[in-house]
Amino acid sequence: MRHCYVLRVFTRGDEGGNHLGVVPDSTGLDTQTMQRIAAELGFSETVFLDWRHMEGAPTTRIFTRTTELPFAGHPLVGACWVLSKLGPGADHVLCGVGEVALSMEDDVAWIETDLDQRIETLNDPIRTAVLRGFPPAKMARRVMMPFPYLLLELDHPEDVSAAQPNVDAFDPNEMVFICAWESDRSMKARFFAPEFGVTEDPATGSAAVALAAVLQARGQPEGRLDIHQGDEVGSPSTILLRWGRGRARIGGTVRKDEVRVLDY
Repeated sequence: MRHCYVLRVFTRGDEGGNHLGVVPDSTGLDTQTMQRIAAELGFSETVFLDWRHMEGAPTTRIFTRTTELPFAGHPLVGACWVLSKLGPGADHVLCGVGEVALSMEDDVAWIETDLDQRIETLNDPIRTAVLRGFPPAKMARRVMMPFPYLLLELDHPEDVSAAQPNVDAFDPNEMVFICAWESDRSMKARFFAPEFGVTEDPATGSAAVALAAVLQARGQPEGRLDIHQGDEVGSPSTILLRWGRGRARIGGTVRKDEVRVLDY
């Protein structure tokens, strides 16, 4: 038996956020068992911490309901919160893409990672979006996170809210992030990953990193903005994004809902 902390990450005040399971001790759990636990919990992701392989800092493994991911933002932000608030503390963790830095600033948990993702420009953004059931896009990029994220910039926040994706038209293993500027410091966004057991995600930190990589490549070497996501699925969420000097930081507030005891 072991504990699992059930959190909401990237909350908007005390409301919303993306549910997460954090298992702080994965000793003795194999891959199949971790996947089974993630499926039974039913959250978009569950993160498992393991202290056996690196002195002073844990390794992490992240699972959706169906698949293991090498990197995901809201599980690592949630892990940062657990390690900081509940102990024993850590300033970095290891995941499938390497070392990720952790920090707490007041009530906000932050992670920091490199902006070195490969980006592909798609030359027909209108057709790319429409084929997948979205309103015409003015920009389309594919960002390797390392799974392919299709990032579509739409004209208006209302276009993002009204979008009804045709997930049957997604490419295999494709995840889609749609967004539109609300102001020069905020964006409206939604994220879809049906092949990974996540029809629509309330808050997607890795997609915020992908967005920073695209903005950097477009000539904005540094910046900051707030990303509003999750309203369409009843989980209003806010992701804080900061980038510069080839690094991205994503952060947000976290709320603990409960502690479950797992029979594993």
